[in-house]
Amino acid sequence: MDRREFLGGSAALAGATAFPAIARAQDAELSFFYPVAVGGPITKLIDAYAAGFEKENPSIKLKPIYAGTYQETIVKALTAHKSGTPPVTSVLLSTDMFTLIDEEAIVPFDDFIKTEDDKKWLAGFYPGFMENSQTGGKTWGIPFQRSTIVLYWNKELFKEAGLDPEKPPQTWAEHLAFAQKLTKRDASGNVTQWGTQIPSSGFPYWLFQALTTEADAILMNPTGDTTYYDKPGVVEALQYWVDLAQTYKVHPPGIVDWGTTPKDFFEKKVAMIWTTTGNLTNVRTNAKFPFGVAMLPANKRRGSPTGGGNFYISKKATPAQQQAAFKFIKWITQPERAAQWSIDTGYVGVSKAAYETEAMKKYVAEFPPAAVARDQLEFAVAELSTHENQRVTKALNDGLQAALTGTKTPQKAMEDAQAEAERILKAYR
Repeated sequence: MDRREFLGGSAALAGATAFPAIARAQDAELSFFYPVAVGGPITKLIDAYAAGFEKENPSIKLKPIYAGTYQETIVKALTAHKSGTPPVTSVLLSTDMFTLIDEEAIVPFDDFIKTEDDKKWLAGFYPGFMENSQTGGKTWGIPFQRSTIVLYWNKELFKEAGLDPEKPPQTWAEHLAFAQKLTKRDASGNVTQWGTQIPSSGFPYWLFQALTTEADAILMNPTGDTTYYDKPGVVEALQYWVDLAQTYKVHPPGIVDWGTTPKDFFEKKVAMIWTTTGNLTNVRTNAKFPFGVAMLPANKRRGSPTGGGNFYISKKATPAQQQAAFKFIKWITQPERAAQWSIDTGYVGVSKAAYETEAMKKYVAEFPPAAVARDQLEFAVAELSTHENQRVTKALNDGLQAALTGTKTPQKAMEDAQAEAERILKAYR
């Protein structure tokens, strides 16, 4: 994600699918898959955008329908592509880019960029988000709901533990030391409050990539045909994560659920959580205590992967449909709308211009945590993305879960994951 984005609370933003459906045969019919779960604030926002666009473009119809996860969305989009009736545009993970190119399911945006205004618009997105949107000298995706991973902490619990409530941990060592002070046990030794929590279901590789980045290791090459899962820095990152739970016992054991992590934070079951900035509005709405938001703690360096969804345009759509989709994508990513979307959801505004709007300046002045994910972009890396992305990522996720549940050592888990990724990717080199 962004990926991932609002799970917990009524808005399950991690992924889902809408298909703003088929227009009446006028200028163009726009079917559109959108990833967000049924119900909740996000669907109302997208409905409002669709209505706003239709009002300005009466010949184009958009009717959002919501269901499923990001994973389900890509499967549905590719199935529809193979059967010949794909959505004209979709919001899918930025990391699905290589898969969509390999399936010949999408067209590059470069062919639609004609005017000076188009060029300026395309050049305006943050470079960190374009790393997962461009390859081979072409632009295949347009950033929309994008994110980085940030640290949320409960200031009340910090105070209780004798920690400065205004100072989050800056390093891995401090993160561990703070977590030790923040973990509470009852008389019989059962944990009543965990110090820290890094979710490991849903998007384990994404949270893990924050740790590998901080260990100054990269997981794949830019062309998406080689992974580095067994490198020393990667193993070191996994060892740290495993040790938080198994050695120091300041982190819940086994697999920690992505969706319930914000809820655990609201219920004070945990003092610090790592999750998407896409949860920012959720946390602001539901936390009944003062909380802080910070960049993730550093080890050899700071860092987080970017995450979240991009717009894509279907190769099988008619030229008129493709042109209409481009018009909509350009419309919804204009600075004022990108700013409002960020304010309403917590996702990062996708362009510098979004942060220069009056609405965003006012919001950041009133609520400084809104700028943390943007500021962290300076240290961000491209999210794990390769050919056969789902299979190659699954190899890593399986290894992470084996290490976190204690069935393999971090070293063995990463060696096995690398061997599997190598087997899958060999054909692409």
